[in-house]
Amino acid sequence: MNDQQDLEGLSALVTGATSGIGKAAAEELGRHGAEIVVHGRDADRGSAVVDTITAEGGKACFVAADRGIGRGDLRPAVRRQRPGGVLPGRCAGPEDGRPGSGSIISLGSMAGQIGLAGGAAYGATKATLAAMTRSWAAEFSPAGVRVNAIAAGPVLTNGAAPARIEALGATALLARAAQPGEIASVIAFLASPKASYLTGAVIAADGGHTAI
Repeated sequence: MNDQQDLEGLSALVTGATSGIGKAAAEELGRHGAEIVVHGRDADRGSAVVDTITAEGGKACFVAADRGIGRGDLRPAVRRQRPGGVLPGRCAGPEDGRPGSGSIISLGSMAGQIGLAGGAAYGATKATLAAMTRSWAAEFSPAGVRVNAIAAGPVLTNGAAPARIEALGATALLARAAQPGEIASVIAFLASPKASYLTGAVIAADGGHTAI
């Protein structure tokens, strides 16, 4: 198996996959051989992502749904997934309890680690996500489900004004904001066998913001 197809035989549910980082992640995971479930609310945009993945020789389908987090025990949801499933942002795991068969990758932010003026509520949610990543790793990793998160820096998507993101990126050690594909590459790495010993980690992909 070559590096480009290191996710062949796995399935990936990518939430919020019709734009921005989610779209880039779905397409990148598809290039690596994963079968993609594209999640979003806009069917036209979802179909466009599916078309991009299949045009490059990948497999994908679109599921229209609002994103939500259920209450209660998550183990049944973990067990229901396909063996070898890779579901960034959600649960994945083996039906028969075999170890090493799944991964959860959540998208956090540097805002969960540093103070940003006017960003208290947003930063609090991202700090909570980091704590949840560690707790889920403690709970699910013994059953073979790795749980990691990415603390992203400013990324040029349609989610915020480009001028604001560029200004924030200019204060990073790399003196620029990221493109969605740069974060997607980290997601693909965390989903791959190359990250087989990584769990409970919050990976900074922020251009050096949190290094100083």
